[in-house]
Amino acid sequence: MAGLFHERRSVEQVEEGNELAPKFDRDGLIPVVTTDFRTGEVLMHAYMNAEALERTIRTGEAHYWSRSRQCLWRKGETSGLVQHVREMRIDDDQDTIWLRVEVAGSGASCHVGYRSCFYRAIPVGAEAGKPLRFVEEGKTFDPAAVYGDAPNPTRL
Repeated sequence: MAGLFHERRSVEQVEEGNELAPKFDRDGLIPVVTTDFRTGEVLMHAYMNAEALERTIRTGEAHYWSRSRQCLWRKGETSGLVQHVREMRIDDDQDTIWLRVEVAGSGASCHVGYRSCFYRAIPVGAEAGKPLRFVEEGKTFDPAAVYGDAPNPTRL
């Protein structure tokens, strides 16, 4: 990826330097946390390979690597809910990406139709073992209308 990524040479370079030297895992992926630029709400978690990271940097639109489909995808390519990157950060050891985005259309980022992929809360403490609690009032869009009846490979 000529010019964008640097070789990792030292802890000092990675942690304190100004060169982008991402650390991809053994599968060639780096985790990405995506949040709403204005509210800070976590919208989704996904992965990028080197090509997805480079395309995101160059285009300003979020691209990810689908582990289930084994392919590169541009968020919103089918749904129109494109994620426009307003800020992109990398953590201290350069092995996690944080995208702060504005989402086109209804602002949703979840393929199930909710705004955020994190639409359910897990009861903890004294509430442990109780059913998951929905924290979003309802779906932002109808997935069947957007994606059709095609089977979703991320579902079991």
